[in-house]
Amino acid sequence: MAPRKLAAGNWKMNGTLAALAEVEALAEAHPAPGCDVLICPPAVLIHPLSARIEGRGIKLGGQDCHAKASGAHTGDLAAAQLADVGASHVILGHSERRADHGETSEMVAAKARAAHEAGLVAIICLGETEAQRDAGETLDVIAAQLAASLPEGATAANTVIAYEPVWAIGTGRTPTTEQIAEVHALLRADLGKRLSDGADVALLYGGSVKPSNAAEIFAIPHVNGALVGGASLKAADFGPIVAALSAA
Repeated sequence: MAPRKLAAGNWKMNGTLAALAEVEALAEAHPAPGCDVLICPPAVLIHPLSARIEGRGIKLGGQDCHAKASGAHTGDLAAAQLADVGASHVILGHSERRADHGETSEMVAAKARAAHEAGLVAIICLGETEAQRDAGETLDVIAAQLAASLPEGATAANTVIAYEPVWAIGTGRTPTTEQIAEVHALLRADLGKRLSDGADVALLYGGSVKPSNAAEIFAIPHVNGALVGGASLKAADFGPIVAALSAA
């Protein structure tokens, strides 16, 4: 089995009920895409969106979950709660969570285990800072993050890895194709050593992906899709990215 192509949209803390019309428009414009399409809106929108696009082929995901199944954790969400309202995936270890909430790779691994137990696909995010890139530490940083963030029991069926260089997220800057290829080759090699089906784990690139550069990014070896931020909020922007991945 080859890695499944995935176009994943991370809405972050954006969107209201009115914004769900954009996902309906995306589904209408791309009724049978040649890739999986995932939208990860704020948690309060997962259930209403699930009802509005039922049977239309778009998957829904959360942007984080707690490592515990339940308990006194005000403001947090359990993986099973996300699954209960229609989520199939959850983003974990995004650089904004690592930076703003102090999440370590060990915490990410615990959350990924919880996601797997709830039947969710864990999208584990990795990425270096600008200072680490400039110091030539990128490959060491990514390898260390992968080793510590990947939980026991991870498989190609329940885990996706997203490489998002921190310095490219929301900045308009994109690494060169050679830089992306180097990291994705490392990820594929490391996963091959760690997992029996590591060759089949989907690898996403994220960081200022837009319609104008999507086809070039998807032509890079071992890039099986994208984790898209701002460009996923509008069907007119996300649709061409979905189309580019479908054609890759």
